[in-house]
Amino acid sequence: MKRFAELLDGLVYTSSRNDKVKRLIEYFDTTPDPDRGWALAAMCSVVDLPGAKPGIVRGMIANRVDPELFRLSYDYVGDLAETVSLIWPETIAKNHATLSLNDIVTELRAADRNKVKLLLDRWLNTLDAKGRWALLKFLMGGLRIGVSGRLARISLSEWSGVAVEQIEEIWHGVEPPYTDLFAWLNGNSPKPDIDGKAVYRPLMLAHPIEFKDLTDLDPRDYIAEWKWDGIRVQLASRNGTVRLFSRTGDDIGRVFPDIVEGVNFDGVIDGELLVYDRDSFRQGFEPAPFNNLQQRLNRKTVSSKILAEYPAFIRAYDILYDKTEDLRSLPMSKRRERLEEWYQSKTPTFADLSPIVSFSNWSELETLRSSARGKAREGLMIKRRNSAYEPGRRRGLWFKWKRDAMLLDCVLMYAQRGHGRRSSYFSDYTFGVWREDGLVPIGKAYSGFTDEELQGLDKWVRDHTTERFGPVRAVEQGVVFEVAFDSLHASKRHKSGLAMRFPRIHRIRWDKPPSDADTLQAAEALMEI
Repeated sequence: MKRFAELLDGLVYTSSRNDKVKRLIEYFDTTPDPDRGWALAAMCSVVDLPGAKPGIVRGMIANRVDPELFRLSYDYVGDLAETVSLIWPETIAKNHATLSLNDIVTELRAADRNKVKLLLDRWLNTLDAKGRWALLKFLMGGLRIGVSGRLARISLSEWSGVAVEQIEEIWHGVEPPYTDLFAWLNGNSPKPDIDGKAVYRPLMLAHPIEFKDLTDLDPRDYIAEWKWDGIRVQLASRNGTVRLFSRTGDDIGRVFPDIVEGVNFDGVIDGELLVYDRDSFRQGFEPAPFNNLQQRLNRKTVSSKILAEYPAFIRAYDILYDKTEDLRSLPMSKRRERLEEWYQSKTPTFADLSPIVSFSNWSELETLRSSARGKAREGLMIKRRNSAYEPGRRRGLWFKWKRDAMLLDCVLMYAQRGHGRRSSYFSDYTFGVWREDGLVPIGKAYSGFTDEELQGLDKWVRDHTTERFGPVRAVEQGVVFEVAFDSLHASKRHKSGLAMRFPRIHRIRWDKPPSDADTLQAAEALMEI
């Protein structure tokens, strides 16, 4: 546990991506199995330990410190694991060096609910503050150390010399604590066998492009499709096992049973996950706004009501495997033919085909792009006809030509502390626009500003707080943000009745008085573009 705590602590205070990779490599190189495997699983958010939940931790700390002291401390710190680790009463005995991650997993999996509390109490009493923090992060997830599952696998690649694409190809065929994976990467055993399993295949990605960059390309060498406003997914089916993967390789099939239960093929399909309006469904799927899809995402379970209100489908645009045949080396034009053959033969009830956009020159395509507003389209995809399906971003093969961002001038209303390196700064901002009865919230953003601007905003929030609601502060009407966003949709969940897609701070308008910010009527007009 001591080495794991030192790893997490070092990663939190390391901003450089390369330095994070170096720390991970050193940990993988010096930590034995199975602890390094459990640490890897924690960083990839695949550790599930029943019973060790935030509610239990809150109940335990409530019995040890004054509730008001804990509330104030939690408000100031902003992170449950960090707050508990710091405020937990110290004991004399410390024995954290002998506690391993594998011990924790083994004992918790064999414990009932009552024994979980006894185990947590014993561990928290024998660890120092840093060890308690690492323990709670490991148990509850949400490490917030600036390491994604992808970066962890890149670190494995650099440590072992094995291409990250090879690691990702087998990732969903191995399980924590990954002893067989590490044995292969160490050169001590063959590559883990994933034959017959539905696994994730690394995605081919696109580079952003502008009109001026297209003039050097021959339009006859490329095909175009709409860029759909959903999430990129990969549907893999093999020997009766069906898995729906997100772009990052997370299996999200449990909350999309309306898709996985209808699969009637063996193979791998690449496409966009969307929601359609069942009331307007006639001859084909009509994509609904992204806000509708958001009702299905980030859930552990999905109710029959949600399934009925927000039915999902896949808009397919590539086929990687047909049964056991690997099609990725074929040119894009051939894969498209195979995709159409697959669709005609299977007539899937959960998917349709992404249509090809006809054009003869780039100016004509630019005109089409300008019409991309609405109908769940956020721009165009441009793909080279002879391109094989290659993982990652390969130059000159696939491009994304997104529509221009929308802009609104909004007034800062509320601020909340961030997480990780930003846990001591008010960096999450809720902003609004004017309505007849005053300001109404329309969105929230936590990106688009520099570190220097963040420090200025943080000081302004502290100096101009009017009310506090737990960790949230209401502020005076004094700061205007020029907010950029991709689209605006109707939403029953928001007080304004609108929801922004990908809002970010484009500019801080210190020069503009709040009274001159935009109105709700002006925002609603953007929905028609």
